[in-house]
Order: sequence, then structure tokens, then C-alpha cells
Amino acid sequence: MANTRKSTKRAAQTVNRQARNTMVRSSTRKAVKAVVDALKTKDAAKVKEAYGQAVKALSKAATKGAIPKSRAARKVSRLTHFLKKTLPAAVGAGTKAKG
Repeated sequence: MANTRKSTKRAAQTVNRQARNTMVRSSTRKAVKAVVDALKTKDAAKVKEAYGQAVKALSKAATKGAIPKSRAARKVSRLTHFLKKTLPAAVGAGTKAKG
């Protein structure tokens, strides 16, 4: 139990932060699962849209501090690799990186 006003405030901030991080991580997981579900349909347009939303969700979660930046980068990398292997047309595997 918090004994001072400062510790009471910190406890409340922790509860709010935990709730926000839980929501962000949950929406991120849903976005990644949406890509996998879209892959099952083999529809390149649907996969491309879901992939973009998943990358955006992962980046936003890392920016907000809900997940570490390296974890977000690793998940984006693995998701991209998986998509290029499974459905190359969705990610644009034929393009080369600049420079």
C-alpha cells in the first residue's frame, strides 16, 4: 500500500501504463495474426494490406515502449521473410534495395 502522495500517484501511473501497454500488445498480436489469416486466402491484396497494418502496429508499439524496439524489428523481419517465401507477390520480392 502506498504511504505517501507521491507513491500513490506512482502506483496509479503504473496501473494506467500497464493497461495501455496490454491494449497495445494485444492489438499488435491481432494485426500479426491477421496477416497469417490473410495468407491462408492467398489473396495478395488482402495480405499486402494486413502486412502494412501489422508493420505499423509493431512500429507504434515499439515507439510507445510497449515492446522493445529490437523485438519489433525482429518480428517485422521474420514476418517479411515468411511472406516473401510464401507469397512473393504480396511483398514485392522482385525489387532490389537502393544503394
